[in-house]
Amino acid sequence: MLNVLCISTIQAKVKLPAIVSSNMVLQRNTTVKLWGWASANEKIVIKTTWLKKEINITADREGNWDTEVETTLSTTPQTITISSKESYIELDNVVFGEVWLCSGQSNMFQSLKGYSGQPTFGSNRTIATSANPDLRLFTVHKKGSKLPISNVDLYSGWDQANPNNVSNFSAVAYFFGKQLQEILDVPVGLIHTSWGGSMVQAWMSKDVLQDFEQIAIEDIDISKKTNHIPTALFNAMIYPLIPYTIKGVLWYQGESNRLEPVYYKKLFPAMVKDWRAKWGIGDFPFYYVQIAPYLYGDNNVFQEVENTAFLREAQLGCLDIIPNSGMVVTLDIGDRKSIHPPKKEEVANRLLYNALNQTYEYSAIDHAGPILESEEVKDNGIFLKFKNAEKGLYCFDTLEGFEIAGDDKVFYPAKAKIIKGKKVFVQSDKVVNPVAVRYAWRNWVVGTLYDTNLLPASSFRTDNWNDATKAE
Repeated sequence: MLNVLCISTIQAKVKLPAIVSSNMVLQRNTTVKLWGWASANEKIVIKTTWLKKEINITADREGNWDTEVETTLSTTPQTITISSKESYIELDNVVFGEVWLCSGQSNMFQSLKGYSGQPTFGSNRTIATSANPDLRLFTVHKKGSKLPISNVDLYSGWDQANPNNVSNFSAVAYFFGKQLQEILDVPVGLIHTSWGGSMVQAWMSKDVLQDFEQIAIEDIDISKKTNHIPTALFNAMIYPLIPYTIKGVLWYQGESNRLEPVYYKKLFPAMVKDWRAKWGIGDFPFYYVQIAPYLYGDNNVFQEVENTAFLREAQLGCLDIIPNSGMVVTLDIGDRKSIHPPKKEEVANRLLYNALNQTYEYSAIDHAGPILESEEVKDNGIFLKFKNAEKGLYCFDTLEGFEIAGDDKVFYPAKAKIIKGKKVFVQSDKVVNPVAVRYAWRNWVVGTLYDTNLLPASSFRTDNWNDATKAE
């Protein structure tokens, strides 16, 4: 698809990045950047239909140019012209709205049409009713690079949502954007850039990742296992998008780092901090999804790192490290046999609740499930108190997934019940003097503990033992 209307294309000196094109959504009511390339020292004139004055700039000696432009709250489609002595570019149907970048691995990449034998629930009706000129989509296709590149060359350009393009678009991103557009009643732009099976190291810049590990990819074949090559996806699928002004980021990744939870807790916040620094627009919202339960082989692993409860714990801990962040818990909507749970709309809903409450100041919208706050040993059991349970705790039937241990660090299955809607009491006849509780501490579990808005609690533990065992 041709994204930029150019006259005298062959002779044109001014060039724009792929992300800057007709049909794009510019972040509303703020200062955005336009940039590109031209001949050295070329004089460029930018005119818009919403600014009274034209913008005059000159490319530098290397031909790079950029400028800041003020946007408004108008929802009327706008036009931008960029001209020089030998160039004329017209960008039409440009709108102001909310721009979100959506990234991660296969659960973000999963489209509305799903994977082979792995559906996305609700996709057929969603695709059929998807036509919306105020929801715009841009997709960066899979590519890696050993060095940062200035422009994406594999992409599907800005287009208005319709049945022909949403079926292949990220389901989580689409469900989020569709509802955000309807609620705010303004245009929404979604930039999708993800790759299934990718490790967080691949999405990090060299200057940050090299603080944690040695980066030596000069002699690596970039075409093989690209999604595992450190910095490769950042260089080709993130760097070219900077400094396109965004409102925030949605992130769904972690499965490929499941065997290194302690390391992930260091890398992920460092990645977020670096992206924010490189965009240079402050600590924009960063909302991410905790990996869902799935039967990774042996469901009896407990203390071993193969137990993904440790990765979920690390992701939960990142909330305290990453400012202006929020996490979606998926403990109740996993799939035992599929690493790609089909309930993507539920994931998007919970991301949306974070955005509405924390970014768009809809204070009445609950956005966070119960998080353990304190414990008290009493009555031969342990009472657990939670924050983010403003109206109390809830379970559909019986609380399950709790285990309790004494000083011997051996965990036994425990009975748990909600006390007066506020606390959870955990006990076992096999543990007379309990000292620690774990909840949902397995690869495959189904969460049973919620707040009254049905936002689930994450896996958690009250201990920090490295040598705990489970009762046989």
